[in-house]
Amino acid sequence: MKIGIIGLGQMGRPIALNLLKAEGDLLVVGRSGAVTTEFEQLGAAVSTDPAALAEVDAIFTCLPNGKVVGNLLFGEGNLTGLLRPGHIVVDLGTTGYLETLDIARRLTDQGVKFLDAPISGMASRAREGSLTLMCGGERDTFESMRGIFSSFASKMLYMGKVGNGQLTKLINQILFNVNAAALAEILPLSAKLELDPDLIGEVINSGTGRSFASEFFIPRILSDDFSQGYPMNAAYKDLVSCARIASEMCVPLPVTAAATASYQMTMLRGYGSGDKGSMVKAFEDLLCVQFRSAATASALDRTEEGVA
Repeated sequence: MKIGIIGLGQMGRPIALNLLKAEGDLLVVGRSGAVTTEFEQLGAAVSTDPAALAEVDAIFTCLPNGKVVGNLLFGEGNLTGLLRPGHIVVDLGTTGYLETLDIARRLTDQGVKFLDAPISGMASRAREGSLTLMCGGERDTFESMRGIFSSFASKMLYMGKVGNGQLTKLINQILFNVNAAALAEILPLSAKLELDPDLIGEVINSGTGRSFASEFFIPRILSDDFSQGYPMNAAYKDLVSCARIASEMCVPLPVTAAATASYQMTMLRGYGSGDKGSMVKAFEDLLCVQFRSAATASALDRTEEGVA
């Protein structure tokens, strides 16, 4: 089976590298530059024209949002018009549920098979090939792709009908967002109480307050590093999608709504280009404190003195 992938960002690039390593025959589509040159040197076929994807059997999209996916498939280039019946399109990105249903319907009308297969895990897990993949669509199509999925995912879950992959990813992401928002509130509180940030981090990550969010973000917050996770501006779509679904179903989500407010407050204060750990900055500003390790705080003080 010939495979193509479009979208070579934070997650797409390592996924493509693992696909190339496992499958050998890979078409990579992206803007010309260092990344496409890298794949060309590694032996992949490279194109800057999305229409080239019509020559492969299975297309992976790892794009920022559903609007971009829709534009690729049905927009100016109308890639769907070039696809043949039996062609497979796999959306690895985070696309809205309703957008996913529309994409699936339009592809199915053309005889093209579609899987919504969003992934969970940071870029490090993408590099390791140990992502979690949640898939919606026809089971036979999922099973036909399982071996290929295994090149970048160690856990592959068939969730049922089309759209269920995105809904499953959304549930997981919202829980992660709520955890990150809770950390953003409580860590500055501990600093306001003049508790040692390093020790607080140690207690949380060895106690009952521990979560994946705390294990990932606390060490990075302590070292003043807010660049390792997905940018908040790009990830905000998950909260929007959840609010839309909950509103249509008349489901109250008060904790999620509170986390969304923290998220919005952080972006409005100009921290949206950072990862979700950046939410701590909004509450640090409010309380006039910083939750940093002693060594990091000292280094920041010296930097500020030098600037002054």
